[in-house]
Parts: sequence; C-alpha cells; structure tokens
Amino acid sequence: MRFIVTGKNIEVTDALREKAIKKVGKIEKFFNKNTEAHITMSVQKNRQIVEVTIPFKGGLLRAQEENDDMYASIDKVVDSLEGQIRRNKTKIQRKYHESDLSFDSVNFEDHEDEVNDFKVVRSKKFSIKPMTIEEAILQMNMLGHEFFMFSNSETMEANVVYRRKDGNYGLIEPDI
Repeated sequence: MRFIVTGKNIEVTDALREKAIKKVGKIEKFFNKNTEAHITMSVQKNRQIVEVTIPFKGGLLRAQEENDDMYASIDKVVDSLEGQIRRNKTKIQRKYHESDLSFDSVNFEDHEDEVNDFKVVRSKKFSIKPMTIEEAILQMNMLGHEFFMFSNSETMEANVVYRRKDGNYGLIEPDI
C-alpha cells in the first residue's frame, strides 16, 4: 500500500507522518500493494481533522474524524475505516470474489466558486462507473453519505440513491 500524506493549515511533521502511516497501515491487509491511501490532516480553529480516502475499482473507502488532538484523530479515523470494512466485508467479497480487488485512482478536486448569490463551498469531480442499485447503496453506506450518484448498469442513465428518514432507501431516476 502506498501512502500519500498531506497537510492543510498544518506542517506535517515526520512523527505525525509515521504515526498516520503506521495506524492506517493496519488495514493494509485488505488491499493489494498498489493501492493508494490519501491521508489529509488539517487544522481549523481548535479542531484537528484527519481524512483518509482509499479509492479502489468500483468504489471508494473514506472516513473523516476530528478531535482536539491530531494523534487521537488518527486513531479514531482508523477505527472508523475498520468498522466500515468489517460491516461491509461480506458484500465486498461477494461483489469482487472473482477479481483480485484491484484499485484504481479516483479523480476529484476541491473548488470554491461563487454563483450568483449562492456560494458553492465544495465541488467534487469523480468518474461514475456503471453499477447496480444494490452496489450503489453499498457504496453510499461505505462512504457514510446520505446519497450517492451513479450510472445505472441496467439503463445506463445517471441515478441517485438516498437514505430516507425511515431507514429505507430511495431512488431518483431521470424522466426523459
């Protein structure tokens, strides 16, 4: 596993870098050696934030944690990632059991734009791959998001799945 450690509003010391790599390295056994783990540390006021993103073929594993102490944030983010893997391990193995779970990079960029009177504070770009609705729900749950946009493998159209307040899921499809 390759580790890319960056800092926002913080200079990442060798000690912080080594601690992050050692801790995130605990989940290395779940991935092949070509996988990249992006570790971003940032400071906002008194919040020490650690975000780990691990892109792989057909999915993305992501966790973000914050604390008053950067080392505690690192510990919490690794616990969160391990929990996601543990909760979704069976589904992931079933989906990829014939492949070697090879991992691709996902392209996304953060932008700050202002459009009219509305302020867009974050924008992400990523490639959307065809997948079933069940795979999209799995991916949404792995990311910890409330919604997920994907290309429906049956209709080849952009769809959105989302988590409803009652705990069920919804699907938004285009009406062309």
